[in-house]
Amino acid sequence: MSSTDKPRRPRVTQRIASRVQRLRAQALQPNRDDAKAAMTRNAWLDCGWGRLLFAHTFENAPALVAGLRDEATGERDIAFYVRDPHVLLAAAPQELFLDPSHTFRLDLAIYRPDHKKPQGFFIRRLKNTADIEAINTIYQARRMVTVPPDFAQSARETRTLKVFVAEEEGTGALIGTAMGIDHARAFDDPEKGSSLWCLAVAPQAPYPGIGEALVRHLAEHFQARGAQHLDLSVLHDNAEAIALYEKLGFVRIPVFAVKRKNPINEKLFTGPSPETALNPYARLIVDEARRRGIGVEVTDAEGGFFRLTYGGRSIHCRESLSELTTAVAMSICDDKAVTRRVVERAGVTVPEQANADDTDAVAQLLARHGAVVVKPARGEQGKGVAVGLTTEGEIAAAVARAREQCERVVVEAMVEGQDLRLIVIDFKLVAAAIRKPACVVGDGQSTIRTLIERQTRRRMAATGGESAIPLDAETERTLKAAGVGYDDVLQAGKELPVRKTANLHTGGTIHDVTDIVHPRLVDAACRAAKAIDIPVTGIDLMVKAPDKPDYAFIEANERPGLANHEPQPTAERFVDLLFPQSMPTAARSLFVDVRG
Repeated sequence: MSSTDKPRRPRVTQRIASRVQRLRAQALQPNRDDAKAAMTRNAWLDCGWGRLLFAHTFENAPALVAGLRDEATGERDIAFYVRDPHVLLAAAPQELFLDPSHTFRLDLAIYRPDHKKPQGFFIRRLKNTADIEAINTIYQARRMVTVPPDFAQSARETRTLKVFVAEEEGTGALIGTAMGIDHARAFDDPEKGSSLWCLAVAPQAPYPGIGEALVRHLAEHFQARGAQHLDLSVLHDNAEAIALYEKLGFVRIPVFAVKRKNPINEKLFTGPSPETALNPYARLIVDEARRRGIGVEVTDAEGGFFRLTYGGRSIHCRESLSELTTAVAMSICDDKAVTRRVVERAGVTVPEQANADDTDAVAQLLARHGAVVVKPARGEQGKGVAVGLTTEGEIAAAVARAREQCERVVVEAMVEGQDLRLIVIDFKLVAAAIRKPACVVGDGQSTIRTLIERQTRRRMAATGGESAIPLDAETERTLKAAGVGYDDVLQAGKELPVRKTANLHTGGTIHDVTDIVHPRLVDAACRAAKAIDIPVTGIDLMVKAPDKPDYAFIEANERPGLANHEPQPTAERFVDLLFPQSMPTAARSLFVDVRG
């Protein structure tokens, strides 16, 4: 090859690059007059969470401003396909803002389906109100605007809007959802486009590829119906989602979205504040306080410390731990052996224990129960805890690891069952959830180490960096007990627990059971809280099932993560406790009546 020759691109690559350039060029050009005349004027579509206004169908900026002013309370309208945002914002600078999102487009003429079948779940259409309830649970977990219960019927009846869900095989639980819009039906789009909205995956879904499967399903749905492209809008800093879209062939195009300045959108137009540096557990409480007009001063964002002030009353907090919790109550929770003695005297059922230094007592405990749990007397976030130990050698090794967290170590009988966390605020139950240990699902190709690393990335993204599966001795022991190692390949669809403990910080997941929890379990949790005399606590019980009365007390947490229990009103009840006068008058009267 001479120095003047240039390497030639493969023909397919050249064709794709050329198509991408045309897509971007088309997005820059205004619609032709004849095409624009064929479109429905001032077109919008009710999507349940708000209206989608197709900005390029509006005659001028004042007409679009008037449309946005019709936004309903509690909803979020979006003006999409805004090509001259500076002109629109100039028409109502105090009311509107430019959404900090990018627009991406997938050319359906060159898109190629992936024929790999999803493992552990399948995609189907929205069916009924029960589906809407499940979708709203996912929306709430992702801090998205929910849709009304009757939206299921209207969504089924229209051919313009399509809602698909990912359903877990076996359980029937919904673990993801996506909404699509047919533009030809929405506003007689001459370009025969479509768009994707509200892609959301349950934060604790165990399967990889749910979001990708939903996007592909929508793309193939519209591709089969003759659509030319699939567009979407994504926040500029959502790196994980953008990476997925680019992997699937989406390219960025220069069109924009504009929204109204309302309480729902506040974080998008007010800029960063000290609260943004708080972890999810502190931020949940701070957001609730701000909604009530309570003053917030972040005293140490990294540690989750903040001060709330209202009506002359000021309380310093660290997440859900406040000055209302005494040092005595904290010290009781801090020492697991002391906690056990305090709640046992209150009539709460506790598992048998032995001092780790008394080898004879430990051996007898193991002989009686067959398996034990080792944990440091002081510690949090599941550090140093080992579960399901069946030999004296395993116990000795676990004790040595636990001593890295605390010199005093507790050995107790292992109680088989499910890990139940109950949130008790002001000695009343607010939320209950089953906590499940971290697990991975095989794809028939990846090693267990790779699966764990992928699951950790998903858990970190879903919890604001609070949940990760450590590649430590406890994970290795759990795998060894299952007869596998880090470098083994897990068969497709097989689910493998990789930890024994269900702690969120080590990759565990949490599943709400507040509506079905047995009254005896509620009584045990409230009794334990009163014995410790702690106003806010997370009580951990081992149970046969959340709706059965059998249990054994495990421990009490003086700083439970309230954000883990959404949509239960944990933050609301916490702020009620701190500032009863901040409640609406009607709610405050009811609160007083209930307390008697």
